[in-house]
Amino acid sequence: MSSKKKIVLAEDNSTLSLLLKFRLEKEGYEILIAEDGKKAIELIEAHSPHLILSDIMMPYISGLEVISHVRNKLKMQIPIIVFSAAGQEEMVLKAFNLGANDFMGKPFSPNELVIRVKRLLSF
Repeated sequence: MSSKKKIVLAEDNSTLSLLLKFRLEKEGYEILIAEDGKKAIELIEAHSPHLILSDIMMPYISGLEVISHVRNKLKMQIPIIVFSAAGQEEMVLKAFNLGANDFMGKPFSPNELVIRVKRLLSF
């Protein structure tokens, strides 16, 4: 029986997603990687994760569409942290309006991400 908290990580940069997967697994989380928004939605529906980490700009379905799907179609209130390259304030505001809980600008520190994840999963 796994008591690990599941996190869906939606990120199209494979180097970054492997780095984050390694760092978060070291903290005891189970990481499910999606390389695009379409796969992210499939993983979320199949595994009901405890948290979602999503890039905003991804192939097929954007991070914004993932947030919208989770909040409006699935009616899930799980925490969502989005990340995006700097200078995309409009996207960030849209993400928060759709229901994102937190935002990190890229590049960011994996250690800072771990702290934010722990904060959101500690309730």
